[in-house]
Amino acid sequence: MPNLTIVANITANPGKTDLVKAELEKLIAITRAEDGCITYDLHQDNENPAHFMFYETWESRALWQTHMQAPHLAVYMDATEGAVAEFTLHEMTLIG
Repeated sequence: MPNLTIVANITANPGKTDLVKAELEKLIAITRAEDGCITYDLHQDNENPAHFMFYETWESRALWQTHMQAPHLAVYMDATEGAVAEFTLHEMTLIG
């Protein structure tokens, strides 16, 4: 079974970029230590600093789903409530 690739785009509301960035950065080390996490890389758009993108690779969808229920994600959601303008998530499979 191929690995699961996740591309998650997060856009902060005006004036909330620093808050969202700080909260996203808190997720990196703890998520990288989770079972099934192969890569978990946070990016910030060079022209629109309010836009962040996680590029993730997981051993399986089941392990990613476990991650999505992790307590640290609930903490992130609480901390950024009202600070995120847009969130999109794409589940993908590497084809080449």
